[in-house]
Amino acid sequence: MKRPAFRLISLTLGFAFIAAAQSDLNHLSFEAASVRPSTSGVYSMRGGCRGIDSDHGPGNAAIPLGRCVITDTQLNHMIMLAWHVNYFLIRNAPNWVISDDVRFNVEAKADDPNVTEAQLLAMLQKLLEDRFQLKYHREDREESGYALVVASSDPKKNGPKLEKSKDGEVAALDSTAVTITAKRYSMSMFASYLSMIGSVAVNDETGLQDLYDFNIRWNEAEGPTMVTALQEQLGLRLESRKVHVSYFVIDSAERPGPN
Repeated sequence: MKRPAFRLISLTLGFAFIAAAQSDLNHLSFEAASVRPSTSGVYSMRGGCRGIDSDHGPGNAAIPLGRCVITDTQLNHMIMLAWHVNYFLIRNAPNWVISDDVRFNVEAKADDPNVTEAQLLAMLQKLLEDRFQLKYHREDREESGYALVVASSDPKKNGPKLEKSKDGEVAALDSTAVTITAKRYSMSMFASYLSMIGSVAVNDETGLQDLYDFNIRWNEAEGPTMVTALQEQLGLRLESRKVHVSYFVIDSAERPGPN
């Protein structure tokens, strides 16, 4: 199998991926919202959306329930958050959409604080469409990618080496160039993370449904590689195959005017 060329990066992630039928959420909108240019000079997005079912950990604990508070963010970062799309799947973005020098602060409040994260993200989608005059379409393709699978169903033959999460933990994933420590992570979340660091589609086909805590170490230059570490340390592997990919294609976008 040809090994994926994973790009090593340093970041902290705490995704809570929530699936919801978009048709049931289209009627929602924020009671109040502001979008302003960021002048802080900070080149790192912070914050997010906090619903009653959000599980982001201490980084977003200060965000009041029923609100989205996002600072120093590019438009493409907000697209990634609102539509749950990896950055390498966003196409045709104008330069200012991805520029480090064009960033925004967003604060939005739902009329009812007891909303889910999926509802907040649907409202954020509508806000971006309205304030940025964002128009887009999706392009679905079958492309070469990877499936994340269990190396063996027999634990004695390098089966899954994952510890089920305990109740009360919060979802988090901290990584450096050679170490990942995951807390309360599903395999679909982990596959999405692998997609992002490798800029290649990775689908979860492990069949593992629980949330897990795990550690993995790798070093592409000195070994073990990511592929080897997945199998030896987690009992997982990547299989090369055709996978479904949905591109987010920007048709047009405009910088927002005053609130």
